[in-house]
Amino acid sequence: MATKMQPTGSSPKQHVGVMVFPFGSHVISLFHLVRKLATAIPNTHVSFFNTAKSNNSIFLASKSTHEDIPSNIKAYNIGDGVPMNHVFTSYPGEAVELFLKATPDNFYQGFDTAVSEIGLKISCLITDGLLSFAGDISKEMHVPWIPVWSPVPHSLYVHVYTDLIRQHYANVEGSDSGDKTLEFIPGLSKIHMDDLPDGILPKSSSNLEESLFHSMLSKLGHMLPQSATVVMNYYQELYPVPLLDDLKFKFPGLLNVGYVTLSMPPPPLLPSNLDATGCLSWLDGQKDMSVAYISFGTVAVVPPNETLELGEALEASGVPFLWTLKDDLKDHLPNGFLERTSMQGKVVPWAPQTQVLAHSSIGVCVTHFGANSVNESIANGVPMIGRPFFADHHINGRIVEEIQGIGLRVEALTKSGVIESLELVLVHEQGKEMRKKVQSLKEIVLKAAGPTGSATKDFQTLVEKISIL
Repeated sequence: MATKMQPTGSSPKQHVGVMVFPFGSHVISLFHLVRKLATAIPNTHVSFFNTAKSNNSIFLASKSTHEDIPSNIKAYNIGDGVPMNHVFTSYPGEAVELFLKATPDNFYQGFDTAVSEIGLKISCLITDGLLSFAGDISKEMHVPWIPVWSPVPHSLYVHVYTDLIRQHYANVEGSDSGDKTLEFIPGLSKIHMDDLPDGILPKSSSNLEESLFHSMLSKLGHMLPQSATVVMNYYQELYPVPLLDDLKFKFPGLLNVGYVTLSMPPPPLLPSNLDATGCLSWLDGQKDMSVAYISFGTVAVVPPNETLELGEALEASGVPFLWTLKDDLKDHLPNGFLERTSMQGKVVPWAPQTQVLAHSSIGVCVTHFGANSVNESIANGVPMIGRPFFADHHINGRIVEEIQGIGLRVEALTKSGVIESLELVLVHEQGKEMRKKVQSLKEIVLKAAGPTGSATKDFQTLVEKISIL
C-alpha cells in the first residue's frame, strides 16, 4: 500500500529506493538522512519501503513535531510477515524474525508497485546497513547499493570480524574470557568480549544460536565491500585512528556524514509556551546543569525492581529530574512517589529529547546507551549515566565511560548506585572533568558539521554520487 505524503513536482530524473529495517531507532536515523538527501536532490524521487506500522509512526511523529517532509518522498507499506491473528510469544526477537522470513519478497512487491506508479526504474538502493541481503538484491537489479550504518562504527566491526572473534573466543574460552578485550581488532582494544551483542559468541561451547537476524549480521563482512559506498552516522574526528584507517581500507567509498538525526548546529529552543508537553517551561524554572533527564528509549524495558530503585534514589538524592516513563509503567514506582516528588521532578510519557538535552538546566542524561541518545547527548555537551540492555548498548557504554570519559556505566539500577552516580557526575571533580570532555567533543562535532567541515563535505559527496546515477 502506497502512502502519498505530498504531491510530487516535476518529473524526477532518478528513482531511489530506500529499504528500511523497521525496528528500534534504525528507521528514525535512515528517515532523517533520506529527508536531507531528498531536500538536496529535489529532482530525485525517493520511494521509502517500510512496514505500515513503522511508516505510520515515523510520518505521524514528523507531523506532530511540524517537520517538513519533502514532496519527492513517498512511503510504501510492505508486509511485516506477521500472520493474521498471530499471537506473539515472549520471545523478544519474534517480530524481527517474522519480518526477515518475509524478505526479500515483501520488498520486491513494494518495488513493483513504486516502479509501476512512478514510471521510472529504481536507479539506486539506499538501505539500513543491517540488511546485508540488500547487496544481492542490488546486484540482481544492476543498481548501486548504499548501506547506512546507524549505530557507532565500533559495533559494525564486531560483525565484520565475527569469524575472527569466534576463532579467538574458542582459543581463550574459560571463566575469565568475558574480560578479554578485542585488542586483535583495529580500534577495538578497549572493547571487552562481555560487551558483544547476542549472536556473536556461542551460548555454550557446542551451541551458537543462528537466528535469521544473527545470520544476516554475520554476512556483513562479506557483503559490504560490494557496496558503492558505506555511509556512517558518525564524524571521522571521533574515531580511534586504527579503526578509521581499517574502515577506509576495507570500504574505500566510506562517508562519515555526521549525526543524521540532528541539525548541526542545534536549532534554537522552541518557545516554552509552544511545547505541549510542558517540559521546557518546567526546565526554565531549574538551575543550570542541575537536572537529571531520564529516558531509556522506546524499546528497552527497565525491570520493575530497577524502576522502583531508581525512583527511590531520585527521591532520596533530592536531584531535580525530568523522567520519560510510559503511563502503564508508573505502577512500578514507589508508592506515593509522584505526589511526594511533585515539586522536585516531572514525569511525562514523552519528551522532545533533542530540545530537552539542549536546555541549560540539564546536568546529566540517564540513558540506555542507545546510539541516538548518546549522539544527542554529545552534540549538546551532556554527560551520561547509562544502564545498557542489549544490542550495541554495552559497546556504547564502554566507549562513553572508558574511551571518551564522558559518563558512567552501571549494570543495574540500584538505589545506592544511582545516588552515588548522580553525586559523582553533578557534584564531584570527576563529573566536572566529564563535562569538560563532552563539551570538547561537542566543539569537535560542531566544527565537523560546519560549512567546511568533514561531515558536510562527505554529505555533499553522497549527494553528488546519487545525482549522477
